[in-house]
Amino acid sequence: MSLDSIPRVKGRVPGLGHVPRLLHDPLGVLRSLHAEGPVLRIDIGTMPVILVTTPDTVNEVLVKKGRSFRKGRLFDRIRPLVGNGLGNSEGAQHIRNRRLIQPMFYKERLEGYASVMSGRAQALADSWSDGQVIDANQVMGNYAIETLAATLFSADIGRPAVESVREDLPVILKDMLRRALAPKALDGLPIWRAFDRSAARMRSVIDDVITTTRASNPEGRTDLLSLLLSARDDTGAGLTDVEVRDELATMLFAGTETTASTLAWALYHIGRRPDVEEELLAEIDKAIGDRPVTFADVPRLPGITRVLDEAIRLHGVVTLMRRTIEPVTIGGYEIPADTEVLISLYALHRRPELYPDPDRFDPDRWLPEQVAARPRDHVVPFGAGNRKCIGDKFSWLEATITLATILPRWRLRSVPGSKPPTEATSSMAHPTRMPMVIHQRQKH
Repeated sequence: MSLDSIPRVKGRVPGLGHVPRLLHDPLGVLRSLHAEGPVLRIDIGTMPVILVTTPDTVNEVLVKKGRSFRKGRLFDRIRPLVGNGLGNSEGAQHIRNRRLIQPMFYKERLEGYASVMSGRAQALADSWSDGQVIDANQVMGNYAIETLAATLFSADIGRPAVESVREDLPVILKDMLRRALAPKALDGLPIWRAFDRSAARMRSVIDDVITTTRASNPEGRTDLLSLLLSARDDTGAGLTDVEVRDELATMLFAGTETTASTLAWALYHIGRRPDVEEELLAEIDKAIGDRPVTFADVPRLPGITRVLDEAIRLHGVVTLMRRTIEPVTIGGYEIPADTEVLISLYALHRRPELYPDPDRFDPDRWLPEQVAARPRDHVVPFGAGNRKCIGDKFSWLEATITLATILPRWRLRSVPGSKPPTEATSSMAHPTRMPMVIHQRQKH
C-alpha cells in the first residue's frame, strides 16, 4: 500500500519536504489547506504525514474508525512531560483511569470549583487600576495557572507546584510542537536543554506535592489532587503515585493554555467590537447584577458562550495527531499501518464553506439556527469520541465566570498600534504578546 496517490500539499522542497514552508508560516499553510483537498500529504523532511481537514474525514479518524488509530508522534514526544496521563494512555489503562477521573468533573464537583473560580476572578479584577497597561496573554496565563492550582491542590501544599508551572510551562509550550516534529536523532542538541530541564523540574515538583499530600491524609478533601489519591475502581485499587503525577501534569498542561489563550483572545476581540461588548454587558446586568457570579448563572449567559466559542474557533488547538495501527481508508484513500495522521482543527475551523469570511470574529455564528445549518462535526475544539477532553466543561465554566466578572468593571482596549502576533509552536494559536489598556467602567 502506497501513499503516492494522496495529493501533496504545495511547496515541497526535495530532501526537506515542507519544513521550510512550515517554519516560515505554519498557520498560513494550514489556512490554505481547504483549497487543496480533504485528504492531503505533507512531508516533514522525508517523513510523510497525512492531513485531514473536513468534518467527514476528521470524524472518520476520531470517531467512526477511531479503533484503527492510536496516539501519534506528538504524544510520544511529550511523554517526558505528561507520561501516561489521559492525554497519552491507551487501551485498558485509558478506559480505567478515565472512569476514575470523570466523576471529578460531574456537576456537583463543578459547582464547588465555580465558587473558587468566582473568588479568583474577583481578586483579579480587584488588582487592576484605571489606565493600567497589561499583557493580556501573560496576565491570563498566570491567572489560569493560579485558578487551576486553587482547585488542584490544597492551598499551602501546592505553592511550589504553582511556581514551577508559572516558570516552566511557558518554556515547554514554546518548543513543544517543534520538538515533536524534530527527528529523534536531534534530541541531544543544546536547543532542547531548556525544554528538558523545565519538563523534569515540573514532574519532580509534582512528585513532591503528591508525597506530601498523601502523607497528610487526603480523605474527605475536595481538591483534585486529594480526589485523585482517594479514587478507587471496582476492585478497590487506586491510582499509583506515578499515575497521579501523570494525570496532574496532563491537567496542568491542558487546563491552563486553552483557558488562558481563549480568554486573552476573547478580551482582544470584545475590545474591537463595542456592539458585542454592549450586548454582553446587558446580558450580565440582567442575569447577575452586582453580585458575584455563581455556577447557576452560567446557563443564563449564552452571549458569553458564543464569544468563547468563536474565540476558540479562530485561535484554538492547531493540530491533533494520530497513528494508524492497521490499514484504513479515510476519505476514499487507503492509508497503511504506522502512518502519522495530522488532524488540523485550525484548518477545519476556517473552512469558508462552513464559516463564510472565516477569519472574521462573529459570535453570531453560534446562534442556534446558525449551528443547526452546519454539519454535526463542524467544530471539535476539545476533540471527539472517547478521546474528547475530560475537562472541557471545567475550562468553559472558568472562562465564562471570568468574563462575567471582569467586563462590568473594566473596559479593555488594545494599545494603539499594537497587533498581537501568533505562533503555532505549541498546541494553541496563542498570542505571544497582547498589550491592552484598562479603563474603569462607570456603573453600566
